[in-house]
Amino acid sequence: MTSDYPELIADVPEPYSELLPGLPLHATAPQSWNITVADAKFHWYDLIAGFPIIPDIRDPVGRYMRRMQFDLEAAMEKRLIYLVINRPRVRFDTTRAPSWGFFSLKVIVPILVGNDEKRGSVTIELEVPFAATMKKPTVAVTDKFITFNWGGLVEAMSIHDVMQKFDNDVDFASRVQYVGQTRDPAGRLAKARLASVQKVHQQNSEDYDMLLLIQRMNVEVISDEGDPLSNPANQNPVAVDALQKDRMDAVDCALARFFEGEVTRHRTDKERATRRERMREVERTNQLERFRIDLRLEGAGKYHNLISDVQPASTAHLLDCQVALGEVIVTRVREKGRE
Repeated sequence: MTSDYPELIADVPEPYSELLPGLPLHATAPQSWNITVADAKFHWYDLIAGFPIIPDIRDPVGRYMRRMQFDLEAAMEKRLIYLVINRPRVRFDTTRAPSWGFFSLKVIVPILVGNDEKRGSVTIELEVPFAATMKKPTVAVTDKFITFNWGGLVEAMSIHDVMQKFDNDVDFASRVQYVGQTRDPAGRLAKARLASVQKVHQQNSEDYDMLLLIQRMNVEVISDEGDPLSNPANQNPVAVDALQKDRMDAVDCALARFFEGEVTRHRTDKERATRRERMREVERTNQLERFRIDLRLEGAGKYHNLISDVQPASTAHLLDCQVALGEVIVTRVREKGRE
C-alpha cells in the first residue's frame, strides 16, 4: 500500500514492533518540548515542476539547478519540515537594461511584479569574489535568472534569491498553503512528484510563484528523566530515528493545524484519521503533556513573514500545543503575552 503521507504512518505494524531490535526506550516521566527553527532555506519549486530540461552543468544556470537538486535530494534523507509557500509572480524585466551606480558595484535591475507586471527595480550590491579577474562583471539577464561574469568566475542567482538578499519595495507576506515532511527515500518532493504538493501547484501556478521553505527544527526536551535521545540505550540508529520521527510528526501535525485550519481542502478524511491515530501514539509513548513551537528566525526578512488563509502575517509565529484524543490543540501566543 502506498500513500502520499508515508511519514505519518507507523513504519512497522504495532503487533510486530517488539520483534525489531534497537527500538527506543520511551519516557516514563511527563515531557514538554520547546521547538525552535535551527535554520531555514527557500527553494523555488516552479523550477523543478513539470518536465524541466536536464541541467547543463557547463552553463552557470545549469550548475545552479544541479546544486538546488542536490540540496533537495539531501533533504529527502532527513527529517525536516517544509512549508509550501505562494508569493506574487516576480520576474526580471528583460526589456530594460540594468544600470550601474557611479563609482560603486551597485547594479539596479528592473523587475516586473504580479500578473499585471507592475514595473519596479531592485538594487544589487556586489562584492568582488576571490576568484574574480575583473573589477566589474558583465551582467546577463533572463526573466528568471541573472548572471555575473567576473572573468574567472560566473555567479548565477534566481529572481527570488535576489529579492530575498537585497532590499526592495515588494511588500508581500509568504502565504502558507501546505505543511509536510521531507523524509522520503523515494525523493518524490525533490522530483516534483508528490501528489499533494502537485495539486497545490496546479491550483496556484498561473497566478503565483511557489516555493518550499525547508526548516531544520531543534527540540529541547523538558523532563525529570532528561532527553531520551541522551540515554545510552537509545544511541543506535533505529532508536534515534524513531524518536526524531515522533517529534517531527508532532511538529508537522501542529503546523498543519495552525496554518491550514481544522479542515483543509488538501487533506483527505483518511489522512486526517491517520494523523489522529499517530498523535495518540506520540502522546502515549513520549508522555507528552505540551509543546511549544517558535518559528522566529534570527535575521528573518520579508520572505519569512508568513501568512495563511486562517492566520495573520507575522515573522514571529509562536504556538502552544497540546494533544487531546489525537487532535493537536494549537493556541497562537499573542505578542503581548510572549516572554
